[in-house]
Amino acid sequence: MPDHPPTPLLTHPVLSASVPRASLVRLGHTGSADIVTRILRLARRDASTVRITEYDITDPFWLLRAGELDVMVAKFGVREPDLVSSRVLTQDARAAVVGAHHPLARCSSVSVEDVADFPVLDRPDLFPAEIWDEVVPRHTPSGLPLRRAYRLTGVPELMRLLTASTAVHLSVLSVADVAPPTVRVLPVHDLPPASVTLVWRRGDVPAQVLEFVVAAEAGAAQ
Repeated sequence: MPDHPPTPLLTHPVLSASVPRASLVRLGHTGSADIVTRILRLARRDASTVRITEYDITDPFWLLRAGELDVMVAKFGVREPDLVSSRVLTQDARAAVVGAHHPLARCSSVSVEDVADFPVLDRPDLFPAEIWDEVVPRHTPSGLPLRRAYRLTGVPELMRLLTASTAVHLSVLSVADVAPPTVRVLPVHDLPPASVTLVWRRGDVPAQVLEFVVAAEAGAAQ
């Protein structure tokens, strides 16, 4: 499909004032806004037709289940019985996030086998265990265990931990767009990329949400 210039993301409600509230798609995301921009391009949608809200990674589905979001951008496989996922729309390469003074910080890329030498993060209490096993595998491909020594309690706390320790957080490469200068985001060349999908509640779905999902899937198929 032709390449389009990035679409500015909605930053203030006044930008969508001309769009009827019933036609707005309330879209949740976390991390880099670049993934949202990619999906809007696939769906050929203007950002004024969506209201973008960042959700809390420690309890990722709360806003969706509470009816505060219509649909959310998800990474890795979602297998919640009350939620439905679109086809894979794009991918996000894997990365290791470390403090700027970490022994791995000067590497241009790392292997997940290298990560096994350092403690990693365990899942937040409300984060689904089966999804976290994709984010942070329990073992490397060669069978080395990854030591989940610290629990992820929030992004600010995570960045402070990485800055002050030798811990490593396995994440996605797009996090580099929002990472502070106190950390380094290193490509991991031997983990498969994260699949990126749209996720919504099972049951009655507003027509504009289904139209948005179908358009994004069609754009990804081209």
